[in-house]
Amino acid sequence: MKIRIRGNSVRYRLTKTEVKTFCETGYYEEKTQFNDRTLSYALKASDTIEQLAAEFSGDTITLHLSVEKSEGWAENETVGFQHTVLLDNGEELFLLVEKDFVCLDNTMEDQSDNYPNPLAEC
Repeated sequence: MKIRIRGNSVRYRLTKTEVKTFCETGYYEEKTQFNDRTLSYALKASDTIEQLAAEFSGDTITLHLSVEKSEGWAENETVGFQHTVLLDNGEELFLLVEKDFVCLDNTMEDQSDNYPNPLAEC
């Protein structure tokens, strides 16, 4: 799973295997190790929400996706889910969770488990 944070936006991109694991278990987490701390970022299915939501607790960013929306996501054509959350301070936080597609440009990154890019010519 990749995370991209830019300003007030958080985006997760998941490979086929990661989406499958999430759909089967309701949870997927990655960790980035530093010398004295670990940053964790997770996706969790929740039956108490309707829209994508976020939580930042300790050293973990957790995006919550409704169980209803997560069901069948590994098999269907839905690319992802997004929602803009109004924060207590009046600012907005944009959230996006999506399937990771193969890049159209040359990259050194392993993309063997990514979804086929719908913009690629066959």
